[in-house]
Amino acid sequence: MESKIKEKTSKNKETSEKKLLAVIRISGILHVRNDMANTLDRLMLRRKYSCVLISSNNKNLCGMLKKIRNFISYGVIDENILEKLVKERGKSIEGNKKKIKIDTNDVVKGLVEGKKLNEFGLKSFFRLHPPRGGIRSKLHYPKGVLGENKEINKLIERML
Repeated sequence: MESKIKEKTSKNKETSEKKLLAVIRISGILHVRNDMANTLDRLMLRRKYSCVLISSNNKNLCGMLKKIRNFISYGVIDENILEKLVKERGKSIEGNKKKIKIDTNDVVKGLVEGKKLNEFGLKSFFRLHPPRGGIRSKLHYPKGVLGENKEINKLIERML
């Protein structure tokens, strides 16, 4: 009886950990239904190959991801990849003319703790390059990149 309780509490600890999900829009704007386009817009995924970071604890956002899984690729992002992403593709809210000094370590720690990119003076999305070597954009994860992708970190590295 006690072992079952320990198993349940260990599972709760694993799910309560704050993990960041990287969400990348793979498909363009053609042939997207209005409700799907509205969901993509709410997630700030307005262009092809744009990336946002969301918390895995938010059930509403996870439901939105399941709804639009045919247009995006998402997965848990590592801290070192997150640091590279902020360093190379992080843009200031004020624009390109005003360059701000970004301390990437502070930004990464803040994001893991639950802060937003706007609090650091950065835009809430990243614009990425198309991936080097190409992708299979019509197929889901084991054969392609759509849906929940276990290798999202490799994909982001190819897009930086």
